[in-house]
Amino acid sequence: MDAYIEIDRNIPADLCALRDNVHRFAKEVLRPTATELDRLPDPQDVIAPRSPLWTFMRRAFALGYHTASFPEAIGGLGLHGLGMQIFLEELGWGSADLAISLGVAGAPFGALAMAGNPELMDAFVKPFVADRDARFIGSWPVTEPDHGSDWAMFLASESEANRAGRATIRREGDSYVVHGQKAAWVSNGTISTHGIVYLMAPPANGQPAGGVVAFIPFDLPGVSKGKPLNKIGQRALNQGEIFFDNVRIPDRYVLATPEAFPMVAAITLTNANSTMAAVFTGVARAAFEAALDYSKERIQGGKPICEHQLVQKRLFDMFTRVEASRALSRAVMVHNDPPPAMDLEYAIAAKTFCTQASFEVASDALQIFGGNGLSREYPIEKIFRDARASLIEDGTNDVLSLTGALRILDRNPVPI
Repeated sequence: MDAYIEIDRNIPADLCALRDNVHRFAKEVLRPTATELDRLPDPQDVIAPRSPLWTFMRRAFALGYHTASFPEAIGGLGLHGLGMQIFLEELGWGSADLAISLGVAGAPFGALAMAGNPELMDAFVKPFVADRDARFIGSWPVTEPDHGSDWAMFLASESEANRAGRATIRREGDSYVVHGQKAAWVSNGTISTHGIVYLMAPPANGQPAGGVVAFIPFDLPGVSKGKPLNKIGQRALNQGEIFFDNVRIPDRYVLATPEAFPMVAAITLTNANSTMAAVFTGVARAAFEAALDYSKERIQGGKPICEHQLVQKRLFDMFTRVEASRALSRAVMVHNDPPPAMDLEYAIAAKTFCTQASFEVASDALQIFGGNGLSREYPIEKIFRDARASLIEDGTNDVLSLTGALRILDRNPVPI
């Protein structure tokens, strides 16, 4: 590790080795690639066939990092709890955008693995786990042009108003038909080969409309993609629209019907929020380390700025936020492992706290860099932009906080 102290002395030797290996990959491969991709003016160039993105993906897949959450019994790394947090923190230290892209790549195949259908395991999961050339890239299409973070509120409030959606699924004979659009914020949207898609089913048998989760290969007739989104931060993370024009899928591709949808959606959001907390703990750490190193080199007032008390106080506050983020992120990821015994409110607490901390630490780090922090010659301005995006993605922190509050109130109702 780059001179950063690990406070937990009880981490098993195998996880220490994992941490060091992933950190080396993040330093030597992930961060340089993300920096190069960040500087490309056209997001279409980020995903072009000869883009460094694909070299990164192939190297990550060659190490099996795309299978981090998959069981060892089928060839995955079998990481969970503390091991998964350590893995994600190191990738986030390298760069949030590619860390998220790599993590999302396995989402639809992980969902299939949990469903346990032997036919789908053989057809999709095992080929993904065995992939070393990044031929299979997954995505998680949830948000729509008129619906974003409000779907998280539905999990807490069961409000029918929040169930409406443009992307729908209906039964036709012995199969289903999917029609509609997913918003431009789908991570890996324009490069994904498969997706775990959140859809709305019409009312049936006297029951209101409800959510459905379906696995969809994107080479099916009727699937098309939009252009990659041009963003201020996390520019190496491809995001874009996906369109479904009466796409027909078999019964077995439907993984959750309206009855099971709330539980499946809560598990998914719990995993996503826990992941975000771990990744952006790494981002906060990267910002702190950059500022600490710079403070030892930059001379002002005739001495390194780290010798000025104001800078020392700022550095210590940053250090405290990083350690608090790590502690909460690890505790929540361990607590919520394994599913389905998950507590969403804790994952939301970790996501909102750690992403806010990463933004504050990155902002303080940029202040320590002074004018140089605004220059693209230094890494902190990218870290700052990436951290700012985290307050919005996977549910805005404001809406997630309200969702978490409602979950807490459900556990502790007001006495009648």
